Amino acid sequence: MDLQLGGRRAIVTGGSRGIGLATARVLATEGARVAVLARDPDALGAAAAGLRERTGAQVLAVPADTTDDAAVRAAVRTVAETFGGVDVLVNAAARPASSGVPSDLGSTTDDVVRAEFETKVLGYLRCARAVAPLMTAQGWGRIVNVSGLNARKPASLVGSVRNVAVASMTAALAAELGPQGVNVTVVHPGITETERTPGVLADRAAAAGTTTEQARAELGATTTIGRITTAAEVADVIAFLCSPRSVAVNGDAVAAGGGTPGATHY
Repeated sequence: MDLQLGGRRAIVTGGSRGIGLATARVLATEGARVAVLARDPDALGAAAAGLRERTGAQVLAVPADTTDDAAVRAAVRTVAETFGGVDVLVNAAARPASSGVPSDLGSTTDDVVRAEFETKVLGYLRCARAVAPLMTAQGWGRIVNVSGLNARKPASLVGSVRNVAVASMTAALAAELGPQGVNVTVVHPGITETERTPGVLADRAAAAGTTTEQARAELGATTTIGRITTAAEVADVIAFLCSPRSVAVNGDAVAAGGGTPGATHY
């Protein structure tokens, strides 16, 4: 299937690693011009160079912190001036749920919640707010927010709250922007194979007194495909939602975690 992304101009936040980097790679492979945003300029530069070498696409590295509204607006302005506009935004700049965020009530301080909302909720909102006028002016655009399956289960207090907030924000933006040709969707990955996975598995194995292979098998058993999904597989779902072919999907959440056993969502 041709995703009709050739020549489209995309911004991917959190584009130096993980799902963000994998998404940038798919979009570039499909012929889009891609700007990757992240806070670490060295890691971002290396990621952009790798993307150019692998895909041959035009890839722009724009260091930016999405917790800073002025930095977001400046980054979007740089991309729009370089590419001549913006067609696609993928919001993926956020700390993974497995990165040590407290999950119990006693440890979930106000500051913990503020930090998570600053990046994953307000950061996504800042980026959407900056690109929306460009998209509505041309009558077409796609915004995809990467959230997480914690929105559907109480595995982490702050993780669940922030992900539900992203899903709710997505629906509100879709209702406002959809009639102007801009679709907004949210993707809920589950446990995903990224650069962090070996360390996560080693920590789980050490805590349980097992091997990393056993830890991997246990995590795989939490999906209906029997294994952990990869960042590339999640990125394929995101890329479809970035394309003109996804017009029938707006404001909705798409799970991309390999299937949740025993649950029916409707």
